[in-house]
Amino acid sequence: MLIVPAIDIIGGKCVRLSQGLYSKKKVYSDNPLSIALNFQSQGAEILNIIDLDGAFSGRPVNFAKISEIVRSLDIPVQVGGGVRSEDDLDRYFEVGVRRVILGTKALNDFAFLKRVLEKFGSDKIIVGVDVKDGKAAVNGWTETIAVDYVEFAKQMVGIGVEFVLSTDVECDGMLKTPDISIFKNLTSLGLKVFAGGGISSIESLKSLQNSFIYGAVLGKSLYENKLFLKDILKNISKKSFLAKRIIPCMDVKNGRVVKGVNFVDLADVGDPVALGMKYSNEGADELVFLDISASNEGRSILFDMVANISENVFIPFTVGGGIRSVSDIRNVLKNGADKVSINTSAVKNPDLISRAAEIFGSQCIVVAIDVKKIGDGYKVFINGGREEASLEVLDWAKEVETRGAGEILLTSIDQDGTKTGLDNVLLKKVSNAVNIPVIASGGVGSLDDFKDGFLEGGADAVLAAGIFHRGEYSISDVKKFLNLKI
Repeated sequence: MLIVPAIDIIGGKCVRLSQGLYSKKKVYSDNPLSIALNFQSQGAEILNIIDLDGAFSGRPVNFAKISEIVRSLDIPVQVGGGVRSEDDLDRYFEVGVRRVILGTKALNDFAFLKRVLEKFGSDKIIVGVDVKDGKAAVNGWTETIAVDYVEFAKQMVGIGVEFVLSTDVECDGMLKTPDISIFKNLTSLGLKVFAGGGISSIESLKSLQNSFIYGAVLGKSLYENKLFLKDILKNISKKSFLAKRIIPCMDVKNGRVVKGVNFVDLADVGDPVALGMKYSNEGADELVFLDISASNEGRSILFDMVANISENVFIPFTVGGGIRSVSDIRNVLKNGADKVSINTSAVKNPDLISRAAEIFGSQCIVVAIDVKKIGDGYKVFINGGREEASLEVLDWAKEVETRGAGEILLTSIDQDGTKTGLDNVLLKKVSNAVNIPVIASGGVGSLDDFKDGFLEGGADAVLAAGIFHRGEYSISDVKKFLNLKI
C-alpha cells in the first residue's frame, strides 16, 4: 500500500479543509513547493495535489504553482481539481503529472470519460468517488448525486476505470477514522483505491492494508503531527500491517487441482472452483491458484478459470502460472483476481516486476520463488522446478523487493508434499533479508508446522495444500490451534 501525502492549494497556499468546507480552512504554508520537497526528503513515493480553487470554480486555477512543484520533484505526482477538458489533461501530462484525477466532470459526462480513458490510458486517469451520506459527492463536495456510490462505481468499472480516489467526506480533516467499508466495497469491484478522509492512526493504516487498498492519502494527520511520514515509511515494517494469514493453495493442471511430492507424481484432488468455495467458507484468509504447467508449456493462463473463480469465491485470491507480460497481468486482474504471482517470467525479465508494480501497485504483485538446497546454499529454480536459474535465493529476494514486489511466495521444492515441515532455516533467512511479507510454502503436514513457520521461520503467511485437500485439518482447525500458540 502506498502512503500518499496530500497537498491542497487555495490561493497558492497549502491548506487543509474540514469536511470540504471553505469556512473551515486552515493555512499551513505559503509555499506548497517547500512542503512537497519536505515530503520527498522524508521518503514519500508519490504526492496527491488538489487545486481546491479549481474544484470550486470548475477550471484549473493553480496550474502554474502545481507545474512548478511537479517539475521540481523526482517522485510522481497525481493532480486533481477543476479538470474539465482534454486540454486540461494535455497540459498536466505535458508538465509531467503521473495521473490526473477527474471528479465532477467524470460523474456528469461518461462520454468524456470514455474518450480520455481511450486517449491517455486507464493507468493515467483516476476518478474521484467521494462519499457523503452514501452518495457520490461533486462540485467540491457541495452536492451529491442521486446514485449510490457503489452503483456509480460499478458504472465506472464498466467503462474501463482502474483507479479511484475515494474520500469519506464526513471524516475528512476531522482526524476521525473513516468508514473503511467504503473503500473495501470499491476494492471488491476490482478497482485500485486511493483512500482518504481522517486517516490519523497506525490502526487505520493496518485496516486499509489488510483490505488491499492501493494507497492511503494522508493530510491533516501529517500537518498536525498525529502521524509522522518518515516514521511510517522507514521505521514501520510493511510486514507489520498484515495479520498472520492461512492460505490454501490449489495447483491446477488441465483445469483440475492436483497435488504431488517435490513437484512431481501429481494426483487429481478436485475442481478448483468447488475447493475454493469450500476453503472460503471455512475461513481462509486468501486463496492461491497456480496454473503449474502454463510456463513449461509456453501458454497463457486459463483466463476463463480465473473469471469462474472470481464469480464464486469472495475472499482475496492470487493467480499465477504462465504470466509473461503486463497485458497478461491486466487480463488476470480484470477477470477478478486480486493479485498475480509471477515466477519464471520475473527471473527471465526482472523489469516485468518493476513495470507491473508501477502500473498496478506493489500490493498486486507477488513474486514466487521456488528453491532447492544445493550444497551449502539455496538456488532458485524456474519452469515448475525443472530448471536451475543460477540465482542465490537471498540475492533474488532482495532484488524483487527493490523492484517493487509486494510479497514473496517462497516454496522449498525439497520439502514440497513431504509433510515433514517447512524449511524454517530457509524461511528465516529470506524473512530477515527483506521488508515485504513472505508466504511460506512446502512441507506442511501438521498443526505445529504452521506454528513453527510463524515463530521459527518468521513467515507472514503459511500456504498449504495437501493437508487441506486430504481433509486432515480444516482452516478453522488451524486457526483455533494458532490462537492458542501465537
